[in-house]
Amino acid sequence: MYNLLIIGAGPAGLACAIEAKQTGLSYAVLDKGSVVAAIRRFPTNLTFFSTPELPEIGGVPFIASGFRPTRTEVIRYYLKVVEHFNLNIRSGEEILSIERDGAHFVVRTHSGQYRAQNVVVATGYFDHPHPFTVPGSELPKVKRYYHEPYEYYGKDVAVVGGKNSAVEITLDLFRHGARVTLIHRGPMLSEGVKYWILPDVENRIAAGEITALFETTVAEVQPTSLMLTGKHAGEIRNDVVFVMVGYRPDTRMLEQAGAAIDPQSLAPVHNPETMETNVPGLYV
Repeated sequence: MYNLLIIGAGPAGLACAIEAKQTGLSYAVLDKGSVVAAIRRFPTNLTFFSTPELPEIGGVPFIASGFRPTRTEVIRYYLKVVEHFNLNIRSGEEILSIERDGAHFVVRTHSGQYRAQNVVVATGYFDHPHPFTVPGSELPKVKRYYHEPYEYYGKDVAVVGGKNSAVEITLDLFRHGARVTLIHRGPMLSEGVKYWILPDVENRIAAGEITALFETTVAEVQPTSLMLTGKHAGEIRNDVVFVMVGYRPDTRMLEQAGAAIDPQSLAPVHNPETMETNVPGLYV
């Protein structure tokens, strides 16, 4: 019987584990992957928006080589934090259910079950992309995650989306020899695009080096082309398409445990001061 089970070994879950250990609570961190698995799936050459002090947890300083840390530096930092505090991480433990059993919780995984007085769910969004259900979306050429550009040299690549991820991927592909078309349903790029990359992509579009099709959506994915609808309706040649339209939380586990979910934001209803949901002892 643990005082606390933490589901998710990302930065938030690790921060909870540090607090639990320093407070003398018995705890375990369960994750279906490994430590900061979501960050490992970020683009290989990604640079974070935040400065190094913002990702810090547990009072451990984060020293980066530049003004903004890279993906590799962030991963190394969190792995060192786990090592420094000798945190109790159980990797490869996919959660099947969280159930209230009297005064405690039973958390079931593929390998067995755990019991705890309290549970923190810190699973994030990155495992569940927003739906993309047009005909042909099941083809292997449709990608929901991006790692590096080299495979796509000399190919016709489409990037769907208009926010930071889509813009950064578009520039990375362009600079490594892909012929890139950016497709966005809005009339312009998102106002939230990082200020130091927005002029770059706008200049590439103005120069005709990157094709941008605004007020346009993908109607169908075909093996060698895309069918578009909207302002630029028609067919364009295409070898691969990255659909970067964001991610959404998977609320099934929380709902199964009895937590109320806001239907608009899909965020669990919780006390903002304690982070406790409407289920006593279940936190987010």
